Amino acid sequence: MNQRAAVHEIVKRFPENPLVIPSGITPSRPDMIIECLLNPGVFEFENKIWMLMRVAERPRQTEGFISLPIYNRAGEIEILKFDKKDPACDFSDARIIRYAGKEYLTTLSHLRLVCSEDGIHFHEPKGFSPLFGKSEMEAYGIEDCRVTKIESDYYLTYTMVSAVGVGVGLMQTRDWKNFTRHGMIFAPHNKDCAIFPEKINGKYYALHRPSSPSLGGNYIWLAESFDLLHWGNHQCIATTRATLWDSARIGAGAAPIKTSAGWVEIYHGADEQHRYCLGALLLDANDPSRVIARSKEPIMIPFAQYELTGFFGKVVFTNGHVVDGDRIRMYYGASDEVICGAELSIPEVLNSLSVHAS
Repeated sequence: MNQRAAVHEIVKRFPENPLVIPSGITPSRPDMIIECLLNPGVFEFENKIWMLMRVAERPRQTEGFISLPIYNRAGEIEILKFDKKDPACDFSDARIIRYAGKEYLTTLSHLRLVCSEDGIHFHEPKGFSPLFGKSEMEAYGIEDCRVTKIESDYYLTYTMVSAVGVGVGLMQTRDWKNFTRHGMIFAPHNKDCAIFPEKINGKYYALHRPSSPSLGGNYIWLAESFDLLHWGNHQCIATTRATLWDSARIGAGAAPIKTSAGWVEIYHGADEQHRYCLGALLLDANDPSRVIARSKEPIMIPFAQYELTGFFGKVVFTNGHVVDGDRIRMYYGASDEVICGAELSIPEVLNSLSVHAS
């Protein structure tokens, strides 16, 4: 059976895809345009399905220049302009500008709420404000939020981006109108943090992804905490695998899903050609540092046109879902540009895994 056929058996894309596109969202200010929508955190609230999308914006451009936004020390957006003819500028990557030894993002991201009664048709609700970067550690924006509900509180882990590094921030809310910002809980370079939805043996657990430029790599780690703020006993539980679909980097998706077989974690993996696919880990119910099984082949690959072409093509990337019995309604970013949905069966995901896969 070819890989595409196998994916059809496990993942059922919504026929309405893409569900949300940049032109359907209002920019944060008149002089900005929305370049792309990415990787929403997902949760249920007030009998609706909500997505907390990453919205990446950039200034309107003038010929011969590239303009980009950052937050200054006053917490206000400042526009920087670079001459395309300047030999000190490196414009080879659509996502980053390198100038005089410093890197800048071409877009500035914030988080935006949309909701839906049916899980297909989403709109921006009145009375719920976007979440913007505030501190110097968020000068290049905030990105890729995961949402975990524990008892009555929602916990938001997200990527804080600045010139000095990329780390994991934490916010907390009950009503999605008032937020407590707890600051950075995992220091740079770290991202892809997903908190488990309940305590295990009296402790909170989280998956995260520290990165190493030399020894080690972009792997999935596990950490423990008694208060959700201070994390320790870090353990690497999954590494990249040479020659496979996740050979270059891996990272956690949304909060792990509790099943009778253990914790199921849907994760992303990329290869050396920067193709992003999805797979799954099965973790022991009482000791999540123990990996029971793992996807040898991806459970989802980019092959729909909206996944192959966009701001950064050949990408499927998820960090949000809702679970109904044995069904997962998964929402994901496609080609770093649009938001889509798909459905998975938990038994089919479990049956696709290879026991003790390396």
